[in-house]
Amino acid sequence: MSAMGRQGGGGLNGVQVRVPKMAELVAARLRRMIVRGELAEGDALPSETALMEEFAVSRPTLREAFRVLESESLISVRRGARGGARVQVPEGTVAARYAGVVLEYRGTTLKDVYDARTVIEAPCAGLLAERRTEEDLERLRAAVAEAERLMDDPSAFIRAHMEFHALVVELAANQTLNVLNGMVRHIIDQANWSHVDLDAGSPENLRANRRGFRAHVALVELVAARRAEDAEELWRVHLQEAEDYLLQNRSMTTVLDLLG
Repeated sequence: MSAMGRQGGGGLNGVQVRVPKMAELVAARLRRMIVRGELAEGDALPSETALMEEFAVSRPTLREAFRVLESESLISVRRGARGGARVQVPEGTVAARYAGVVLEYRGTTLKDVYDARTVIEAPCAGLLAERRTEEDLERLRAAVAEAERLMDDPSAFIRAHMEFHALVVELAANQTLNVLNGMVRHIIDQANWSHVDLDAGSPENLRANRRGFRAHVALVELVAARRAEDAEELWRVHLQEAEDYLLQNRSMTTVLDLLG
């Protein structure tokens, strides 16, 4: 018998090759079916008996595969006579929560997260100006009008403010940037809400809100005119001003301070 054969899990030059567990293989097959749309949101998976037969696995192995998919929020499993597994659409919130944990563990600063937001959002403002449709403009203008209506309500205004930022990235029509932004936004939104709790209604807060609102109005005008470079630069400056305001005199300086 060769050395490779004797080692079982070994590989060339002594490198160990990990053989996937059967439950992982079953989970991978079901995962592909979900992300390709072969299984739609809300669809019930076949019965455990049918799946055990299809994959030629035991019930414990199948249930282990279910646990893997549950941890990824791709299925939900209900126990009991009317139970079973149903498909869930993948959402960015799962990645956002996990990213938050990783950033907490690494001692990441809030400034680091705000800088990442600028790297994502500013180019999206430029992309939006290049690619925008009339429908995009209507949505942006409606969002600005809603924020203006809520100007005197600090909590409602900051919610509208955050939604406008998310809309800018969404309408840039780049799915990868949109997912990455969702991961960062989870932390930024928490920071914004903590600031509202501390500073809502103060003269400085009202001035910052009005300054931010003017930047939103100006961005819509630049997007309408398809001035991509100007839109990107305006948004970069706006994001830096927001960062300077939100991080000044904060006792919370890291993601762990905020989320921990």
